[in-house]
Amino acid sequence: MAEIFFSDDDYPPDFSLLDIRYDRIFKAVFTRSDPASQGALSRLVSTLIGRDISIETISANEPPIDNINDRQIRFDINCKTEGGELVNVEMCLNPASFEPIRLEYYTGILFTGQDIRGSNFDYDNLMRAYQITILGKGHFFRDNEFFHTFEYYDHENSVTLDGKSRIITIELSKLDKIVDKPSNEMTAREYWAVFFRYLTDKSKRVKINEIIKHDEGIAMASEVLMHISKNWEERTRLVSELKYELDMQSYRVNAERKGHQEGLEKGLQEGLEQGLEQGLEKGLEKGLEKGLEQGLEQGLEKGRMEMKQEMIELLKSGKSLEEIIAEAENKT
Repeated sequence: MAEIFFSDDDYPPDFSLLDIRYDRIFKAVFTRSDPASQGALSRLVSTLIGRDISIETISANEPPIDNINDRQIRFDINCKTEGGELVNVEMCLNPASFEPIRLEYYTGILFTGQDIRGSNFDYDNLMRAYQITILGKGHFFRDNEFFHTFEYYDHENSVTLDGKSRIITIELSKLDKIVDKPSNEMTAREYWAVFFRYLTDKSKRVKINEIIKHDEGIAMASEVLMHISKNWEERTRLVSELKYELDMQSYRVNAERKGHQEGLEKGLQEGLEQGLEQGLEKGLEKGLEKGLEQGLEQGLEKGRMEMKQEMIELLKSGKSLEEIIAEAENKT
């Protein structure tokens, strides 16, 4: 294979290197029928699962034309190895917060979709299933490691189920320190992760070209990407599809933001109205309590004054104490 390296001089003035982190571009690079594309996919999967395999069949799943939005809930690149193992590879530049649960759900579908019905089959005939997802943005796991392999595991007793399904993730947001390592000290997984994240970053162009020299699989992927980026017809088609994808994404984000703002405004208004209503009720209640208390005190005081005045009048009348007491008992 000819030596591959990236240079801005290789592209027409109006063109630039396409960003492989976009789903459409990612699939275009790894699902072509030429040897470079198929070789790149085999090398990528081998690096991530930790052993050499060869991809035998590839299916880049697409929804019907009239249902393109459904693409987000479908497998991106469905593969089978030469040994029959199932592999699903996807690139997600803007993953949602529910991504870990989504991965678990689709891994279950990938694994349980195997048909072992028949008199000659049992559970041992189930093949391994790998869900591989490259997360373009966001931090989903609380450590600082960019690469994870998840499986069923008993944390309390430190025992693995040793099952046949795996979830493999690469978080491209955790590469800030790794990209500064000398290329000859990086691992193969680090090569691929840095390649995906920094491919279109011109300040990292030297590092990307060094990585291409170290890893043949990345060199194959780069060869395909360079062809797509330079080919006017294929580039135009991909950019058009990408434009639609980004438009739909922008509409969704704007709708969410608008809904959030309207919900916030409505919540503030309802909160203010409820607060005023509760304040009035509380104020009225306190006012009534205080009014009753003051009224009672004033009534008692007035009663005491009237009784005092009446006693003074009786004493002035010249009557005896016995007569005054008898007269008071008659009133009650």
